[in-house]
Amino acid sequence: MTKTGRKERILRWSMASIIGVGTMAQLGGCDPTVRTVFLSGLENATETLTDTFVSAFFLSLADDDATGDSLTGT
Repeated sequence: MTKTGRKERILRWSMASIIGVGTMAQLGGCDPTVRTVFLSGLENATETLTDTFVSAFFLSLADDDATGDSLTGT
């Protein structure tokens, strides 16, 4: 991986902030029911994705012998 420059990082954060503020401003003007459904769906998707990454991380740390097979079987 290459190290990104300071200007590029600032540009990325600035663009992300602008998009975030623009999205929130746009959601502020729409129907409250639509906004609620959209935000709850976004929340559920974020929770599911986070749970998936955390589970995958801990599964990657698990030992290969965690399946119950061992070399000292009967």
